[in-house]
Amino acid sequence: MLPFTLEDLLEVFQTYNQAIWPMQIVAYVLGVVAVLLAIRKTGFSGRTIAGILSFLWLFSAGFFTFALVQIYKPAYIFGALFIVQAAIFLACAIKPRLSFGVGRNAYSVVGLLFIAFAMIGYPVLGHFIGHRFPQSPPFGLTPCPLSVFTFGLLLLTDRRVPKWVIAIPFLYALGGILPVSIGVTEDLAMLLGGLAGTAMILFRDSKRSES
Repeated sequence: MLPFTLEDLLEVFQTYNQAIWPMQIVAYVLGVVAVLLAIRKTGFSGRTIAGILSFLWLFSAGFFTFALVQIYKPAYIFGALFIVQAAIFLACAIKPRLSFGVGRNAYSVVGLLFIAFAMIGYPVLGHFIGHRFPQSPPFGLTPCPLSVFTFGLLLLTDRRVPKWVIAIPFLYALGGILPVSIGVTEDLAMLLGGLAGTAMILFRDSKRSES
């Protein structure tokens, strides 16, 4: 169990959203750019999308180290993991290891659904549950929506994804049950998305290695 209540967490979201405004708009712009680059593949799509993910994971690390730490001291540990993941995506931007391209297959469909939920479904569901802005996790700038978005993009890759790229997102997604336990129902999507996304990526890539 977490040592804080839903009300405590919603207050953290409120303070965080007010402090970083208007970065929420920037995050949506970056998200749309990443999706468009995956759909309309260019020579720089892989580098740019990896760079966008690196920036968002680094920014979300700040949620742990500057915001959540006020009510949960171990948040520093998660912040460090997010910095490591940001460095991993940065490495993929410097030396291209990710290639994106939307195909006519189940992986792309599920990936686009994950992305749509992260960008639209998360805030809409939260609104109806009662977690209304600014007392809600902003897209791309907090860990849970970003996790779902990341798995969505990785499902749009047209080459094998190195396992070390998905290790931290998968492990963090497993912790989705913790916020759900205090009433952040929308975070169930992070747990399910992490499990389903990882399984689909590994299965798809195993088939690619055989071909």
